[in-house]
Amino acid sequence: QVQLVESGGGSVQAGGSLRLSCAAYGYTYSYYSMGWFRQAPGKEREGVAAIDSDGSTSYADSVKGRFTITKDNAKNTLYLQMNSLKPEDTAMYYCAADVSISRVRAGSPLYWGQGTQVTVSS
Repeated sequence: QVQLVESGGGSVQAGGSLRLSCAAYGYTYSYYSMGWFRQAPGKEREGVAAIDSDGSTSYADSVKGRFTITKDNAKNTLYLQMNSLKPEDTAMYYCAADVSISRVRAGSPLYWGQGTQVTVSS
């Protein structure tokens, strides 16, 4: 059974940093593409960053240059390093996985974590 477990969320002041982690269980991690998504209250869920099984990455324009997605295949863990955080980054952050990078980038990956809250105060 595939399971994704996020951690690392919290409260931080604007300009600060956080690193989110997503531990994956139940599948051959290195074969999957993965992504980070977020949803703020009253807003639609949006894609933040994605990483293909070969390590290729893509980012939403709103986070380019501030966020970095990486993965450690040996630890079956996905990361999102978030720097220069802004109040508009406040949201519940979810990691997700799928064998298809296209489905990840389209926002419809098969597997989802339960989310971790990030709150950025001004």
